[in-house]
Amino acid sequence: MGLFQSRQPRKFRRVSIYTDESRERLQHLVEQVKRENGELPAEDATKVDPDKFRGTFSQFTPRAQRRRERGERVGWPVAVVVIVALIVIWHLLLSR
Repeated sequence: MGLFQSRQPRKFRRVSIYTDESRERLQHLVEQVKRENGELPAEDATKVDPDKFRGTFSQFTPRAQRRRERGERVGWPVAVVVIVALIVIWHLLLSR
């Protein structure tokens, strides 16, 4: 009798699309074992390497990926200077 019974709502399940915790945990355990065996030098926990995080945000955002692929573009200050220069040249040509 589906008429008098309401369906239970679906349970909320958060799936993070940017990180894989199990892979990070496994990689951390492998590094820890290698440090214990002496294969890797001991890591200083207080030192943070900024190169470690460089470019990680742009890997996961489509807008940043498109901007990186597009390359350098002319900025606003350059465009304003060019427009002002063209207006000055146009004014000089018309005043003659």
